Amino acid sequence: MIEWQFYPLCDQIPEHLGRVVSVFEGVVGDIDSETHSLKSNEVLAELRGGLNDEGYLVESGKGRGQRILVPVLFGRNGAWTKRFDADAYSKELATVIEVEAGRAITNHQFLKDLFQACMMFGVDYAVIAVRRVYRRSKDFEAAATFFDTLYTSGRMTLPLKGVLLVGY
Repeated sequence: MIEWQFYPLCDQIPEHLGRVVSVFEGVVGDIDSETHSLKSNEVLAELRGGLNDEGYLVESGKGRGQRILVPVLFGRNGAWTKRFDADAYSKELATVIEVEAGRAITNHQFLKDLFQACMMFGVDYAVIAVRRVYRRSKDFEAAATFFDTLYTSGRMTLPLKGVLLVGY
């Protein structure tokens, strides 16, 4: 089962992010955290074809030319002076996707993903995918509670048009 929540809660999910949810739903039998203990790169491998079909560049490994680099800061002559890696990225859709597994909540990786998405040049939407269940922890619920608090409190404004949280 795939669960998802789009933020801010007062907006409907954009069509292109709805298609990302459909990609997750299309491989749910292979990635569902209730029945599988896949690493994040293994989940990303299952999603790769569908995300490519939707126009995303998808990381294929950690080597040179396999990573997806998104600019953050520019220096002289427009050279990138800071960049972050992304699991998947579409410049045209201004969307970055991060897929996490075991350390999503325990190491607060989802917060790092959020921060990096906020810093990336030209990114308007972030998709953060976490397991619904990791060991005995309900990771999707924990992340959703965090985002509910962030968006409801109004004490912090993000430079993104929206965040899609996906639980697989």
